[in-house]
Amino acid sequence: MARVLVADDDAGIRDLVAFKLTQSGHEVTAVEDGMAALKAAREQPVDLALLDIRMPGMSGLDVCRELRAAAETASLPVIMITARSQEGDVEVGFAAGADDYIIKPFSPRELSSRVTAVLSRAER
Repeated sequence: MARVLVADDDAGIRDLVAFKLTQSGHEVTAVEDGMAALKAAREQPVDLALLDIRMPGMSGLDVCRELRAAAETASLPVIMITARSQEGDVEVGFAAGADDYIIKPFSPRELSSRVTAVLSRAER
């Protein structure tokens, strides 16, 4: 069972993601913005962070950069979630240090598969 941090300012998406991951046997911490995500990741070790790119205050990209810059979270797997699918946005996400990218809308099956894949790569 992995501990997963989910950060999305859209309560519907956040609840859906948290529900699906909990159903898959993961322990989920769900927060509504980037500052809360950073605080949660620093206070409670997690195995994976799912970050929405567009959140008020601190974006998921900023959170990802901060996580990568700190020694204790530098290797934390990060999946970015966004409604923006332009190639440039994907490049910016990977440049910030993301391990994968999920574009909204996504199926619960795709979410589960990508989380499993990123977690299994991180275990190696």
